[in-house]
Amino acid sequence: MHLSPRMVNSAHGWSSVARWTIFGTLACILVAIVFNAVMFHDLAPEALQRALISSTVLPILMAVPLFLYLGIRLRGLAITNRRLGLVARTDGLTACLNRGAFTAKVETQLSEGRDSGALLMIDADNFKVINDLFGHDNGDEALMIIARAIRGVLRAGDLVGRMGGEEFAVFMPGVDKSGAEAMAEAIRRSVNHSKFAPDGRNHRLAVSIGGAVFDQPSSFAELFRIADQRLYGAKRAGRNCANIQYTTDEPAIDLRKRA
Repeated sequence: MHLSPRMVNSAHGWSSVARWTIFGTLACILVAIVFNAVMFHDLAPEALQRALISSTVLPILMAVPLFLYLGIRLRGLAITNRRLGLVARTDGLTACLNRGAFTAKVETQLSEGRDSGALLMIDADNFKVINDLFGHDNGDEALMIIARAIRGVLRAGDLVGRMGGEEFAVFMPGVDKSGAEAMAEAIRRSVNHSKFAPDGRNHRLAVSIGGAVFDQPSSFAELFRIADQRLYGAKRAGRNCANIQYTTDEPAIDLRKRA
């Protein structure tokens, strides 16, 4: 039987409540027994026995509901904190990581010695036309469709973030150039084949992709700069295509507007 992460987390949360209740109650019983044994050791055996029984029963009657209540409240606070953390890291529209969270996660992986992989920058083609023709609500729907298309082809462990507007980024640890090109093509095709029919009118979605592949220690700023330049090259090449390069092979691109 396969357990989802939510089921595992729920079971773990309730087990924590149970441990809190059991061990808290046992601690109260132990303290009460030791206290009564010390304070009333000079009582007759029958009276001492009754005192020790009461020091066991009363903590159970009082501590179990108290610790159970506190455990449930703490579990609720933990769940709320996790949800707030998720909201702080996630783009509300597309459910991708937001720019800050994506950048931080990639920087963490790079700082931990990740010395090969690729960063893809993905931009929706002619997105202004979608907003102008179909309205911003349908534009938002198009972004959600593109995000689902990207996530649908990624590997476990790959990261996807919305960098702002209609631009997304994907970080793929451990891939070489051929792997990055294959993933970029899979993303492009996935977006092309996604159904987007605002007001009943079919409209094909497309993305341009630029990528920076690294096989030696690198920084996020460097990968972002190169991938963004490659994205610019893909746009100039006609859109709906990918342009992937190794960081060490990256040629300069004239970013000035031509007359």
